[in-house]
Amino acid sequence: MIYPVSPGDRQFNVYMALNQYPILSDGIRARMRRELFERGIITLQHFEADARAIAIQSQGREGLSNPYGDEAPEVWEYRLGKMRDLLTDQIFSRNLSFELFEQLVWEVLSERGVNAQQHISLSMNPELAPLEVVFDQAMMIENMPDVERSTMQARLVESKVVLIRTLISDQLRYINVAKEWFTISDLADIRRRKLGTGRIGGKAAGMLLALRILETSASPLLKDCLRAPDSYFIGSDVFYTFMSTNNLFHWNDQKYKSEAEMRVEYPMIIRDFEASEFPLDFLGDLSDLLENMGKKPLIVRSSSLLEDNFGTAFAGKYESVFLPNQGNSSANLGALTRALIRVYVSTLNPNALLYRRSKGLQDYDERMGVLIQVVEGETFGKYYLPQVAGVAFSRNLYRWAPQIRREDGFARLVWGLGTRAVDRVGNDYPRLLALSHPLLRPSTDATSIRRYSQQYVDLIDLEKNSLLTLPIRDVLSTRYPSLRYLVQVEEDGYFSSLRSSVFDSDMSNLVLTFEDLLRRTDFASQLRLILQTLEKNYNSPVDLEFTLKIINPVSARPQVAITILQCRPQSFLVVGEQATLPMNLPEGDVIFSTQFVVPEGVIHEVRYVVYVPAEGYFSLQSKEDRYELVRAVSRLNNALKDEKFICVGPGRWGSSNSDLGVSVDYGDIYNTEALVELSGSGIGPAPEPSLGTHFFQDLLEEQIYPLAIPLGDENSSLNRNFFDEMPNRVREWTTLDEKLMSSLRLIAVDDYRKDHYIRIVMSDEKSRAIAYLQKDSQTSVGK
Repeated sequence: MIYPVSPGDRQFNVYMALNQYPILSDGIRARMRRELFERGIITLQHFEADARAIAIQSQGREGLSNPYGDEAPEVWEYRLGKMRDLLTDQIFSRNLSFELFEQLVWEVLSERGVNAQQHISLSMNPELAPLEVVFDQAMMIENMPDVERSTMQARLVESKVVLIRTLISDQLRYINVAKEWFTISDLADIRRRKLGTGRIGGKAAGMLLALRILETSASPLLKDCLRAPDSYFIGSDVFYTFMSTNNLFHWNDQKYKSEAEMRVEYPMIIRDFEASEFPLDFLGDLSDLLENMGKKPLIVRSSSLLEDNFGTAFAGKYESVFLPNQGNSSANLGALTRALIRVYVSTLNPNALLYRRSKGLQDYDERMGVLIQVVEGETFGKYYLPQVAGVAFSRNLYRWAPQIRREDGFARLVWGLGTRAVDRVGNDYPRLLALSHPLLRPSTDATSIRRYSQQYVDLIDLEKNSLLTLPIRDVLSTRYPSLRYLVQVEEDGYFSSLRSSVFDSDMSNLVLTFEDLLRRTDFASQLRLILQTLEKNYNSPVDLEFTLKIINPVSARPQVAITILQCRPQSFLVVGEQATLPMNLPEGDVIFSTQFVVPEGVIHEVRYVVYVPAEGYFSLQSKEDRYELVRAVSRLNNALKDEKFICVGPGRWGSSNSDLGVSVDYGDIYNTEALVELSGSGIGPAPEPSLGTHFFQDLLEEQIYPLAIPLGDENSSLNRNFFDEMPNRVREWTTLDEKLMSSLRLIAVDDYRKDHYIRIVMSDEKSRAIAYLQKDSQTSVGK
């Protein structure tokens, strides 16, 4: 569907185009009026009467009380001529196309013996010209024969850059890549799918560029497996219109307030936004959009101007909302507008504002574009879900075996909607995939494979018109398409593949392993090639969100279809000095050590440790107490911003389930140097590499080292005397309720040993990290 610009926009574009022909504009307007008269849009008599009436009105605005006596005849004729021009532009732009206007311009130019194509190409300034003019000129150049186009290549590139900057993104690193790949036809298609003015934002920009690179440069074998999601875009200026028409701009100063003020006022902001409305004309556009897309499940995704940029992914900071879209037209429109409001209000979420502040971006004019996509998937009974969804990274930053190659990439796979691949949710685990060795698991015994497999699935219930999370055994059945490629049967400690769609095994013995997907398709090698192609052309490691469908499951070597949903530069830790592990340390000098999925790096001069004891944390029974504990951690994070500290505690930090670990967000811990998760019997769930989650991306962007210590493992240690016996300094830095004192401790390293600090050395090559005491007098290097 083509969504035309408003009549006011067309009038401005016509006016700006005519300004490029100061002498010929009278002749062009004469032809415009002839078209109006011949098509019966207005008669000559009515046109002249209207021109005379608005000319008289203009006299009154300029202080003339006697229109016939106060103005000389030649001045009156000049005034009347200006009003004829204005009226011509106005009526023509409201009723006739810009393409017809261009045709009239070409006719006038041709009559003067001007090569219209060459003339407009050389005279127009793409930076100032109306967008239609830029598009038409660039399309004209792009369609020229090769020899002629070569002489106009510089103008084509200039126009392309202007269009990318106007429609998509003004980020220079993005433009430098995008201008080499997008055609004018690509940009025109984006514009046809856009509602409102402004840019479509970073998330949409990254997806479109990745698809264009892959479609153009990938091998034929890879092209056959690629799919593009059905997508539409809402321009970022719509966000400003919404804010303005609902008097919401008084909340714009939130980004300059303290964290405490942000958190207190955010519920009020949500209420104000939810009570707001969109203009009627925009609601009409949304209704047309829904009608065009049909009753397919949708996802409304944030696409802010800064999102998915180099060094600032904003991973998980803004809202994305699934819409089953199964109601009547009124209900579906209401759900869509509520989803848009949720995305818009998330720009003022304290975690997003603190993220911007930490990146030096709080003064940036952060407008929110929106990406609306049909949810990739298929119907299975009353449910709708993709066969496989996941995230993938062109660089594998954490290796669980020495033979794994970093440059071949990494992925997390789930059955159903991809939410479980990007979030640390509940007591669940995706399939971790090192693309250099797809069948190599972090854990190999049968008990671990079952325990660290996916237990729940996120899907859309079409009958209930809602998003649900269900146990996999409540959804899986022998009728599920491609079942044999997703699951294996566990019997007596062994896993076997399904040999038939009909089998006698109890459904409870099925385990989601994706083993036959990896063994019997080219998926792993195709995904690796996709990542390598994008990394090469992005000049940067990348990460993707994708879905997958097995096309011909009965084949001996089935084909797969991979849909690219998102692409952005991959966040990574900057490796400074090479890690050299210390030898023969006294036992009392070691604060902790681990060999579980270790990164590469060194942290110097750690003076404080924010410690959440497992016993104290899990003794907190109410969600309110655990929430207050998180707020206390957040206050310490802010109070210690000028100190070097690390966070240590049980379970999965950043999990959405507080029963599994401390439910912090980025804004609660972004000043820490490292996040150390403890696991073991009675302490927390077994450590899961959080590679690929939004929380993990935050840690990498902020150069926070993630570590895990599986206590009870002979290769791990924790100095209990240091963590449990030292004075608790927390109340020297923040207030804390007495009932939380046993659940949060602030340890000063100097209390354990005078004039010492902690140094942490991490060696990826040797898969070992050790934190130990070092005397202050030694030479130290900043992080």
